[in-house]
Amino acid sequence: MIRPLLKDEAFLADVAQARRQGGEVHVWWLGQSGFLIHFAGSYLLADPYLSDSLTKKYAATDKPHVRMTERVIAPEKLDFIDVVTSSHNHTDHLDAETLCPLMTANPRLRMIIPEANREFVADRLKTDAAWPEGLDDGQSAVVAGFKVSAVPAAHETIELDGAGRCKFLGYVFEVGGRRIYHSGDTLLYDGMAARLKTFDLALALLPINGAKPERRVAGNLSGVEAVGLAKQAGAGLVVPCHYEMFEFNTASPDEFSREAERIDQPYRILRAGERLNLTA
Repeated sequence: MIRPLLKDEAFLADVAQARRQGGEVHVWWLGQSGFLIHFAGSYLLADPYLSDSLTKKYAATDKPHVRMTERVIAPEKLDFIDVVTSSHNHTDHLDAETLCPLMTANPRLRMIIPEANREFVADRLKTDAAWPEGLDDGQSAVVAGFKVSAVPAAHETIELDGAGRCKFLGYVFEVGGRRIYHSGDTLLYDGMAARLKTFDLALALLPINGAKPERRVAGNLSGVEAVGLAKQAGAGLVVPCHYEMFEFNTASPDEFSREAERIDQPYRILRAGERLNLTA
């Protein structure tokens, strides 16, 4: 099993050290599509999956979710989180075994979700349906110093509820003068790069596990597609995610790095538990 660069107490020590460094935005990859973002004492957690709930759920099925990477940190240890986001309802992006301990550890936690998913989220987390803060395409909210703007995600289509609201979203997080795009799960769609280009992105966090029908799950960008999207969107840096979590649904980052070098797109490959610093 892949060991994170930092985990448990070593990871928390790195978070504490980063807090003492002023002027930078800090980003840690927590595995799958989970990222911790920090600036000036405020913390945002995007799509965390910090349990073995899917491994347990599918253990006796024909689609086992065998974990590849050790968990970076137990969610109850993250008792300093201000806001958590969920991009959609799939368990690796909306995990009760991660979010419920996180809610207990952070009594004033705020949560951003697609408005279309409000009832589903409330049922899964056993919380008041009025508690999460819902967004739809084009809407923004300012939470704990983070401006969060919603853009559609296509997993594998731009799926709408009966009221015409997006069930799958990506978010642009603006903090400390930098804008970070977290796509959630998505494929490419018409106008996507042009829309993202308007945000002047410092960083794009994009899935690279690809779309393979034999996996029997909704697909994502491939490594080549992720690099191409980052280039067309004008992202200052691109970081791959959504790989090396489950054996049946992963990809090597090698194709991603080769393509980034070929087209001269700045990139960084993180290990789970590793920190990236975004300077002004």
